[in-house]
Amino acid sequence: MPKLKQLSGKEVIKIFESHGFEVKRTTGSHTRLTLVRDGTSYHITIPLHDALKKGTLHSIVKDFETYFGKDATNRFFN
Repeated sequence: MPKLKQLSGKEVIKIFESHGFEVKRTTGSHTRLTLVRDGTSYHITIPLHDALKKGTLHSIVKDFETYFGKDATNRFFN
């Protein structure tokens, strides 16, 4: 995987929202997003930090790639 951009939690949430995810709740410094597709719900929790740590962002990107494929992932995160 190519080097990832440095992103904040809010920036990552905007990317997920542009692909159909909806914010369901915010508790403390974490936001829960949900996507319902073909009767199946997909959930992801994003920390609201100014700069996400490399490992945290990598895990989030892997989930995004599972849902939307490599082309979309490369467009938004690299």
